[in-house]
Amino acid sequence: MTRPRPEPVQVVKERRDRALELLVKGVPYARFMGIEFDRRGDELTAIMHYDEKLIGNPFLPALHGGAIASFLEMTAIIGLSWQTLWDDIETGRTAAEDLSPETMPRLPKTIDFTVDYLRAGLPRDAYARARVNRSGRRYASVHVEAWQDNRDKLFAQATGHFLMPSKNGNGAHVG
Repeated sequence: MTRPRPEPVQVVKERRDRALELLVKGVPYARFMGIEFDRRGDELTAIMHYDEKLIGNPFLPALHGGAIASFLEMTAIIGLSWQTLWDDIETGRTAAEDLSPETMPRLPKTIDFTVDYLRAGLPRDAYARARVNRSGRRYASVHVEAWQDNRDKLFAQATGHFLMPSKNGNGAHVG
C-alpha cells in the first residue's frame, strides 16, 4: 500500500493565499479602512494601516473608537471564517482554481461585540489577532487583541459572539 504523494508546497500556498484574498475582497469596507491580513501558516495577523481619516481626536491625536471597533470586528469575522475554511483548504477538497466569490462560504453574523479600549490608539499602524474560543454549527465565540508597537501592550481587545452561516445558504454572503 502506497501513501499518496503530498502536494507541492507552492500549490498549497497558492490555495491558502487565494482563499484569504477572496475572504478579504468580500468585505469592501476592509479596503476602505486600509485593513490587510498577513498569513503565516494558519495564523492571521490583521494590519490596519494608518491614515488621517482614522483619527477621532485630532488634539491628541488618537484613532477613532469606531475605527478601532471596526478593525477588531473585521479581524474576528475574517479569523473565524478562515478557521472554518482551513480544513477544506488543507485537505485539498478545494482547489485554488475552484475558489471564487460564488464558492466562498457566507460570513458569520455578529450577535454581540464588546470592545475594551485599554489606551489611546496612536497615529500609526495597528495589528490584531483573533482567537476562536468556540466554534460550533450555529454559534461561535471569538476574542481579539490589538496592539501597535509592542504586542505585550494592547491598546484594545474585544469579545464577540457570532451566528454561523448554515450549510443551506442562510447568512451574509462574501462578495
